[in-house]
Amino acid sequence: MVEISNGIAKREMKSKMNQLFEDEKNGHLHVLYKYNGIENYIIQVLSYVQDGIAAGDYVILIENSRLYPIIRKELSTRLTKDQMEFIHYVNSLEFYWSSGSYHPPSIADYFSKTIQPYVENKISFRAWAHVEWATMEEPLHLIKDLEVIVDEAVNLLSFPLICAYEGNKMPDYLKTSLMETHPYVLLEDDFIVSEEYQPSNVVK
Repeated sequence: MVEISNGIAKREMKSKMNQLFEDEKNGHLHVLYKYNGIENYIIQVLSYVQDGIAAGDYVILIENSRLYPIIRKELSTRLTKDQMEFIHYVNSLEFYWSSGSYHPPSIADYFSKTIQPYVENKISFRAWAHVEWATMEEPLHLIKDLEVIVDEAVNLLSFPLICAYEGNKMPDYLKTSLMETHPYVLLEDDFIVSEEYQPSNVVK
């Protein structure tokens, strides 16, 4: 069980996300977050959810069943009961392995069905996806296949999405693939533009 210390829970960080989202309003906001340490991770996800709800967005939070109760408990001390209703939790295990394996077309279909009500009803939303690549038995190139599909969706529909991957011991191939499929990278205290990003040439 991960515990959030009082210092971490109350630590105030200047959010660079809001500035980026303002600068790139209605733009292509597909962001890679390579986190190091679960405390840093929790700080960022709390900030993202709070900032989103403050901006009037619903937040689709794709998270594992171990961390979500911790995140929700902390958010419940920062948000009102009504604001908590803006959080749409998706179990990451069900999300990524709904077909029994890590199958990008099935995952993309699940994602499309998840965001469809928001898109159809023109409801503002943002998403956060925790990708636990280290637990995968499938080849890592499948992650790039999925990220290409998702990147096209973000570009087409213009909603913010942060994809969070644990950075420790990440193989070079995966690092390269992720930099090629995300136009922005979130660091612990800043954003950078990915110089390796390769936009899709698929015409919608």
